Amino acid sequence: MRTTTTLTTGCCLLVATLAPIPLASAQRGGGALQGSRDGAVTEIPGVVAAGAKWTIAWQGTDNADGIVGTADGGLLFAQEQPRRISKLDRNDRVSVYLEGTHGAGSVAIDANGQILAVERTCTDPGGQPAQCSEPTKVTVLAPVRKVLADSFEGKGLGRLNDLVVDRRGGVYFTSGGAYHVNAAGHVSSLADNIRSNGIMLSPDETVLYVTNGNVVLAFDLGPDGSVTNRRDFATLGAGDNGDGMAIDAAGRLYVTSRPGVQVFSVDGKPLGLIPTPRNAISVAFAGADKKTLYIVGSGALGPDGQEFRTPDGVRNNAKTIYKLPMLAQGFKGRAK
Repeated sequence: MRTTTTLTTGCCLLVATLAPIPLASAQRGGGALQGSRDGAVTEIPGVVAAGAKWTIAWQGTDNADGIVGTADGGLLFAQEQPRRISKLDRNDRVSVYLEGTHGAGSVAIDANGQILAVERTCTDPGGQPAQCSEPTKVTVLAPVRKVLADSFEGKGLGRLNDLVVDRRGGVYFTSGGAYHVNAAGHVSSLADNIRSNGIMLSPDETVLYVTNGNVVLAFDLGPDGSVTNRRDFATLGAGDNGDGMAIDAAGRLYVTSRPGVQVFSVDGKPLGLIPTPRNAISVAFAGADKKTLYIVGSGALGPDGQEFRTPDGVRNNAKTIYKLPMLAQGFKGRAK
């Protein structure tokens, strides 16, 4: 049976099906490694084998970000400008999963299977953000649309970055700081005056990780979502800034950066770098038994097989999704 969800916009009503719709404009990967650099992988014991190969799962010019694995081994990714969420299945076939989002930029799935996203609305720097009047939101998109948060202390949330959902239904999200919205809809600030982007929970949900420039912060979590004991957990190599994050079953933290995915032990010790063919912005475990690591890389090849470029002054939203077989297994207690 095909189930539907109604997504409401300011001017009209859009009906998006939860069953995949073919995405004709997307480009299939085909497996051959293409990109701006080698991306050769060296061994990180227990994490990835030497010589493991990145392959292309998808590439296109309509953006990709905020990825999350699905229970059937697939991968959801947000496409802000086309206002949709697309899905890759285990065989790299792509389809539209949800349409009519308000600029979803990162996706999560809660313990009940609900699809959540941070909606960036009209704040795209490549558009006219100064004229944007629609507030950004943390939203349940499906099966029934529901806004969880669109303000804090009477002010808008700004351009939202990332989110992660705990098993109690609380959502942690970032936007120039770190915030929590509980199941009752109460929003609280966890940390401000930080350069936040990625956000992640430990497997037992007692620690919250937040990127802060080239440092990853850690906070101890209370059962109500409150935080204590802010501390520097890890520092990224080469002074690079962290972006997205993922966690594996052993509690190791994976942080995307320009040179690749930096891996840290549960006590913050750097374990090594997984080089990527392009600058990595988002990361997630997915695939069969969550033993495949997916990343979103900046840039893509165009239909002519050449690097896709835009004219001066036009934002280039081309992205490539790569995948890598792993020794480590992603944490299976949550989607993200």
